Amino acid sequence: MKALILSGGHGTRLRPLTYSQQKQLIPVANKPVLFYAIEDVIEAGIKDIGIIVGPNRDQVIETVKSVDWDANIEFIYQGDPLGLAHAILVAEEFLDDEEFVMYLGDNILKDGIVEHARRFKELNPDSLILLTEVDEPQRFGVAELDENGKVKRLIEKPKVPPSNYALVGIYFFKPIIIEACKNIKPSWRNELEITDAIQWLIDKGYRVEASIVKGWWKDTGKPEDILEANRLVLDEIESEIKGSLDNSKVIGRVVIKEGSIIKNSTVKGPCIIGKNCEVVDSYIGPYTSVGNNCKVIGTEIEDSVIMEGSKIINAGRIIESLIGRGVTIQKGDSKPTGQRFVVGDNSNIVL
Repeated sequence: MKALILSGGHGTRLRPLTYSQQKQLIPVANKPVLFYAIEDVIEAGIKDIGIIVGPNRDQVIETVKSVDWDANIEFIYQGDPLGLAHAILVAEEFLDDEEFVMYLGDNILKDGIVEHARRFKELNPDSLILLTEVDEPQRFGVAELDENGKVKRLIEKPKVPPSNYALVGIYFFKPIIIEACKNIKPSWRNELEITDAIQWLIDKGYRVEASIVKGWWKDTGKPEDILEANRLVLDEIESEIKGSLDNSKVIGRVVIKEGSIIKNSTVKGPCIIGKNCEVVDSYIGPYTSVGNNCKVIGTEIEDSVIMEGSKIINAGRIIESLIGRGVTIQKGDSKPTGQRFVVGDNSNIVL
């Protein structure tokens, strides 16, 4: 079996962050979202991975190649994002008539895909789609199931949902999906939709099964989704203190990486502070991720994601914020404190 991981698209819902970086590279708990997908497919025993890339392909390739993965990874250029089914057609040569899992690279699953891969092998359907129960199914693509749990129909954002089972964005396929993708027409948004391709399978009598995700799942498409995913991942961390503490207090489960200095500060977990950071006269509160090479001085930060190379100096209290790479936030002559930020890379904000 092979894996096809999607890391294209423009990430419009995450602008301004995605003007300068691919959305799947935004970190959750100091690790790019894309890496969670790669780790999941490797954990499931898949060694041949194709990554679909788009406009920011060089950035994605460089980031992925910075890690020595236990897998063979190829990069497949899609160009304009013309739909998930289009991505499969672009990857036809790589897939080489083999079974594969398609994994949207901006998804994070608590429990990975090992159990679902096993189910695909045991049931041997033409497709296995991952579903999860949601409170507002009208916001998602929804599956209608028959009395035996087989998929009867897929409906995109239905006004009257036939179930509360939403598509997670992870699909297992046999090679017949290639034919399905070649036999559908573009949707109203001029994209080849994977839901249409799966519906083609159903209509032609092919067997499409469902596999229910029991643990949490997050689609990290919006700033609030990134922050929620960050909370969920940090809830699972174990303490690891490799930096130095100077007149500082650590409470709860905290990760402090090599080369970081915490001085006259309090760090309360769950949280993570990356490598070579400087935290002085500050409070780093729960559900905060501070990337490598950051500086936090005289500031309180809680429930936020601070990306690599940012400096936050005498900035009062920052909560529920998503701050890009190389950002500088420092106190000016104006108030108030307690601001909420969604800030792009290399910004300079004076408060």
